[in-house]
Amino acid sequence: MIYEIRGQKVMLDIDLAVLYQVETKYLNRTVKRHKKRFPADFMFQLTKKECENLRCQFGTSSWGGLRYLPYAFTEQGIAMLSGLLNSEIAIKVNINIMRTFVQLRHYVLDKSGKNEQISELRKLLMLYIEKNDKRVNEIIIALNNLIEKPPKTKRIGFTA
Repeated sequence: MIYEIRGQKVMLDIDLAVLYQVETKYLNRTVKRHKKRFPADFMFQLTKKECENLRCQFGTSSWGGLRYLPYAFTEQGIAMLSGLLNSEIAIKVNINIMRTFVQLRHYVLDKSGKNEQISELRKLLMLYIEKNDKRVNEIIIALNNLIEKPPKTKRIGFTA
């Protein structure tokens, strides 16, 4: 459920609402009430074209008919949500999402031991699935695909 849109790793409002066990309209209404907490680098609304591209990637729309274009939340935007959605499930889910983002960042930055890191991340996600949401299985499938055929990544950061 972590997508790359506009060169950023993001999660969509509809996926976050499922994880937080709230309605998407409640999540978005809460965000709109606190708009100043969500600058453009924390959250943005997808364009029609971006939304269509995402739907094409999955073949069919799991979102049904949307009346609005989804919002995408960056890692910082998701962290900001934790202060607004103050339920027990929201806190637990947010901690796990933050850990996943950190693991993904480490995976991208570290050239050695990629398969071990993916295996570790897969184990963490399996534990999370047993306790929480079955939709995280999609992330595990993507990680398994990365182990089978790792993508070529561009080196990020400074070289010595």
